[in-house]
Amino acid sequence: MTAQQPYNIVIVGGGTAGWMAAAVLARCAPPAYRITLVESEEIGTVGVGEATIPAIRVFNAALGIDEGAFLSATNGSFKLGISFDGWLVPGHSYMHAFGEIGRQFGLVPFRDHWARAHAAGFAKPLARYSVNELAARTGRMPHGPQGEGQVDVPYAYHFDAGRYAAFLRRYAEGLGVTRIEGRIARVERHGETGDIAAVTTEAGTRLAGDFFIDCSGFQGLLIEQELQTGYDDWSHWLPCDRAMAVPCEAGGDFTPFTRSIARTAGWQWRIPLQHRIGNGMVYCSQFMGEDEAAATLLANLDGKPLAEPKPLRFVTGKRRKLWHRNCLAVGLASGFMEPLESTSIHLIQSTLSRFLRMLPRGPVAPALVDEFNRQADFEFASIRDFLILHYKANGRVGEPFWDHCRAMAIPDSLAARIEQFRSGGFIHHHHEELFTEVGWFQVLVGQGVLPESWNAAADAMPEDKLREFMALLEGSAIEQARPAAQHIDVVARLCAAAQTTGEAA
Repeated sequence: MTAQQPYNIVIVGGGTAGWMAAAVLARCAPPAYRITLVESEEIGTVGVGEATIPAIRVFNAALGIDEGAFLSATNGSFKLGISFDGWLVPGHSYMHAFGEIGRQFGLVPFRDHWARAHAAGFAKPLARYSVNELAARTGRMPHGPQGEGQVDVPYAYHFDAGRYAAFLRRYAEGLGVTRIEGRIARVERHGETGDIAAVTTEAGTRLAGDFFIDCSGFQGLLIEQELQTGYDDWSHWLPCDRAMAVPCEAGGDFTPFTRSIARTAGWQWRIPLQHRIGNGMVYCSQFMGEDEAAATLLANLDGKPLAEPKPLRFVTGKRRKLWHRNCLAVGLASGFMEPLESTSIHLIQSTLSRFLRMLPRGPVAPALVDEFNRQADFEFASIRDFLILHYKANGRVGEPFWDHCRAMAIPDSLAARIEQFRSGGFIHHHHEELFTEVGWFQVLVGQGVLPESWNAAADAMPEDKLREFMALLEGSAIEQARPAAQHIDVVARLCAAAQTTGEAA
């Protein structure tokens, strides 16, 4: 195509995935690209994803979205990490907090100094060396101009996914995206190439396109039902296959972190928003029935439920090809990784970012598509291993579901990582994988996988100096977290400022 020729991209499906795709393409694609989104209000969306990881800030910034306007429009709040309650044993809690834990000394990572100090009996829990966790556990949110003790920390958001989709719809339509209401009734293919040529709605509207983005949810209307890409089922490693979601009235603490609470056959999430709390149960139907899941969820809410529990069935895994022919699967159409580490919206974002780096101008070279799919395979598999770790390394002995998880076989890639850390405190960040060495460190230790040894270079520091170093890091983390304002006050300030300037409209 030349710079003047139009290039038509048709997005099938709305929701968070569809409108994220529409917004970023409208913002970043050249003027000749015409973006059309077709969705049906009758179908609705899954709409349970409300917690994110820090990369969402990069996405919003790329769109030029004002933070206060975003928080106001989505009834959002801040997130400094995820608390895992009862995952090791009942009554135990740890946090996968964003940001650093302590700091390295010379070329030796902090985890090696901590392992040595732990073996000697004077290391504190990892929380004591984390600014994010210390702030989160006390309801503080470091945010705003640095100085006078204020620090900059990585953070993410909780928000109402439906409101976020509506917010992005207004944004995208303002940049020229065309929305078509209707259900897809027919998909046309090119006779020679096998590519998708057009989709037609039940009302007879025909939408021809050069490229199609499938955001149709679990059904994978284009990528699976039409192109039959295939699906990799990972439920033998991640056995939870059901979820139950329900919002409730705001109550309890307005925490700047997500809670993941282990239950007898799965876990419950708690996500505080300005106007309500998002709650849900993720469970394994082999060990818990729907009625029991609903009763467990409703018995553990902070306020009155605002709806009936919404059931959801899923199979953890991914499409064998996210990009096939002239079609890209995004969001639930591409696969499903349970929301344990808040990766669902991130996978939408990373898929779109990868696509933008390879944005086609016409026929696409197979080598480019193969590389896209190779990167997607790696990303999904690395996230999969991180999630499996939470289940595999548990100490909830005597509970059938957790006993099953502890006994199950795991991928060789994860088994190697566990053994590397257990035997020598070693963690390696592979290529562009999502979770950092610090993230793996927190979850391994939090789940009871403790290093039996450490890097010998850590022994170069005399023990009295190591004691001083650990105490210094603890004191520094406390002093950095202490000046932060309360989370509720930071959210109120930003939303009020957006309302004053009119940016929240």
